[in-house]
Amino acid sequence: MPGTARIDGTLSGLTIGKIALKGRVIAAPMAGVSDQPYRRLARRFGAALAVSEMVSASPQLRHSRKSRQRTTHDGEAGPVSVQLLGADPHQMADAARHNIASGADIIDINLGCPAKKVCKRLVGSALMRDEPLVRRILEAVVSASTVPVTLKMRTGWDRNSRNAPAIARIAEEVGIQALSVHGRSRECRYHGPIDYRTIARVKSSVSIPVIANGDIDSPETALQVLRTTGADAVMVGRAAQGQPWLLGRIKHLLERQHDPGDPSLMDKCGTVLNHLEALYDFYGEAQGVRLARKHVQWYAEKLNARHFLDRRCNEALTASMQLDWVRTLFEKVADGKRSDA
Repeated sequence: MPGTARIDGTLSGLTIGKIALKGRVIAAPMAGVSDQPYRRLARRFGAALAVSEMVSASPQLRHSRKSRQRTTHDGEAGPVSVQLLGADPHQMADAARHNIASGADIIDINLGCPAKKVCKRLVGSALMRDEPLVRRILEAVVSASTVPVTLKMRTGWDRNSRNAPAIARIAEEVGIQALSVHGRSRECRYHGPIDYRTIARVKSSVSIPVIANGDIDSPETALQVLRTTGADAVMVGRAAQGQPWLLGRIKHLLERQHDPGDPSLMDKCGTVLNHLEALYDFYGEAQGVRLARKHVQWYAEKLNARHFLDRRCNEALTASMQLDWVRTLFEKVADGKRSDA
């Protein structure tokens, strides 16, 4: 297959511009997920980089509560990568300057979001239909930035418009330092097989690092994707929801040629409780409890324990109630394992 690469020995770091990352596993930016508590958790489990949720370049939204929460980096280990969403080159450049002044070590540009409400505004993956505008945006952001600028995109707008290699060449020409490619078109959203061939074509089109993204749900899949595409690193998104330790398993396999497997049930419980407490600390108890509900459901799914979910999960109004419910969930899972033994 085109782009197939032999990978013998271990894979350690990746360099973006002058920033040396300690590894080749990156936590993907996910709207509503990749907040600071999640990013810190991802880094703790071995992600070399954890990209922020997309931040609107609109100056009118810059000081909204949501934007402030998405651009808070206090106590966050570097390097800090902030993803910008927008279609106006001047606004994107200004947003890059603002976020660099606020602590961003890397600016990432969103050409990948397939959400209908985003594409209706002709931003995200909708921009891939306008290569001249893409060039102007990239030029403006690179010129305004004193840190490396990266780009995340899809294979194209639809299956008949797989222009990711062409945009990759534009990106390299204007000074983009690394590319992340989700192996589906915007039309495919998150469904259907990953198009490894186009990721391989992007890799063969440029000399800057290329990061493969899309359905990387196991250490073995990560290694195979690198071999198939020739990519320099992998980006893990939805597969890590409910199992952030997957990032560490992938890192361990790539660097030490061994998959240590999942942590113990007790360690998983500790991770979930710590994650929820970090959400309460970051957002405040009321908002933190609400936002934690989806994470609890993802954790339960990965524990094969959805059948234990009940009304208390969504009716918990306080942190103590939610934490007690999670402890009970893990007790039920443990009891089930003992009865199966």
